[in-house]
Amino acid sequence: MTITEAPPAAPATPPEPPVRKASTRKRLVPYWLLLPGILWLLVFFALPMVYQASTSVQTGSLEKGFQVTWHFATYWDALQEYYPQFVRSLLYAGTATILCLLLGYPLAYLIAFKAGRWRNLLLVLVIAPFFTSFLIRTLAWKTILADGGTVVGILDSLHVLDVTSWLGWTEGNRVLATPMAVVCGLTYNFLPFMILPLYTSLERIDGRLHEAAGDLYARPLTTFRKVTFPLSMPGVVSGTLLTFIPASGDYVNAELLGSTDTKMVGSVIQTQFLRVLDYPTAAALSFILMAIVLLMVTFYIRRAGTEDLV
Repeated sequence: MTITEAPPAAPATPPEPPVRKASTRKRLVPYWLLLPGILWLLVFFALPMVYQASTSVQTGSLEKGFQVTWHFATYWDALQEYYPQFVRSLLYAGTATILCLLLGYPLAYLIAFKAGRWRNLLLVLVIAPFFTSFLIRTLAWKTILADGGTVVGILDSLHVLDVTSWLGWTEGNRVLATPMAVVCGLTYNFLPFMILPLYTSLERIDGRLHEAAGDLYARPLTTFRKVTFPLSMPGVVSGTLLTFIPASGDYVNAELLGSTDTKMVGSVIQTQFLRVLDYPTAAALSFILMAIVLLMVTFYIRRAGTEDLV
């Protein structure tokens, strides 16, 4: 009788190391990093918005006090009384935005593709006005557009003022206290907000695309229309939004360069808040302006394509 030996036992497989779950602290790190920004928006944006919303539906007076009575008719009354200022604000802001695009695109194109070693200097010159107060820059335009000044004289000699007077943008040989002066101030003050996004978008375009278009016998105008402009659309959309939104609510240019006939809705809001002390009407006007701008911007972004902004 033979005794067979048992086969040797297979070596034991080492146990797999336990998978460590991410600690709670690690998972909360992104939220802790977001906390300062969330608190900032909550304290300086969300809470003031809620307070303004409650103010817009109040009734009363400064002497007797204001109480929330859910008086939504304030919105209709404000819109009915001040709709010319709303239309004027959108018209001036839209005109200034178009002028900024027409003036800013060639300059951004020059800086991105043609400036060479002068690029940084030109960018500094674009940003340089921000080192001066917005108020001082606007006041300077009162000197530039003064009656009998060089600019007005040149425009008069070129018969430009005849055309603008026919359009109702100036009055005879006078430019100050007219819609043209307000639009000039808006265009100047918000032009950098158009140039910088355009430059950023144009600077990202690969120069080899232009060479390829040339190799395919595309003329410069065709190259611009088929290659450059479509690829720069993110900058166009961003620049127009950064220009139109603050320009539609601006009141400094209308106050300093315009007259009572060129008042924008921002001037009305400022007057209602600080002079008339009609806080519900001022708050209602603010919300109406915000709603109008939000609807216009939403429609514009949908038409332009939101994927270009990401």
